[in-house]
Amino acid sequence: MEENIENIVYSKNVLEFTTVANEYCAFIEKGYEISQKDFFSKIQKLLPLLYLKASLLPELRAINTEECEKFVSLEEWEIINKISKSILNEFDSFNDVYDPLMQEDENSCSSSISENIADIYQDLKDFVNLYNIGSVEMMNDAIFECKLNYKNFWGQRLVNILRPIHNIFYGNKELNTEVNTEIKDTDNNSWNISQKFENLDDDE
Repeated sequence: MEENIENIVYSKNVLEFTTVANEYCAFIEKGYEISQKDFFSKIQKLLPLLYLKASLLPELRAINTEECEKFVSLEEWEIINKISKSILNEFDSFNDVYDPLMQEDENSCSSSISENIADIYQDLKDFVNLYNIGSVEMMNDAIFECKLNYKNFWGQRLVNILRPIHNIFYGNKELNTEVNTEIKDTDNNSWNISQKFENLDDDE
């Protein structure tokens, strides 16, 4: 049975998803290094690819009864949210509706792209770290939980923010082409997040 599980956790679809998930997390952590325009250009390509690769993950059953270990703290979620919000700036808030004619409706529900980005990051970073340091059984459960959360949680959030991101990037908006150095100068916590997980890998 373990041999069959090993074949699954190292299968092409799983490895490709893990690669894209890791790329997303690394990009979000270092988003302050590029301009607002480049940020939109990159994320509007990453999100559809991430959605596709997640949909191709195998349907597995959890082996362990305990919940998977979590790595991303609330403080780190807030840092990621802050970085993304600073980059998105005036484009962060959007009306979470399906009909574009309702965009100016005051009764529509307002949402935040940066908060959704941070939610997606949290689930993916937890998955990537557990997958990278775990046994075959832990990797199996990491895939199971990530696919479950994709169906019930972050997959919908991804779809929700893709619409405003598309509209902003292709809607003749004046996006900043300069890197906002104030983001990194005033807060280097993103570096600390990256360093934390690098140290975690080194300890294994």
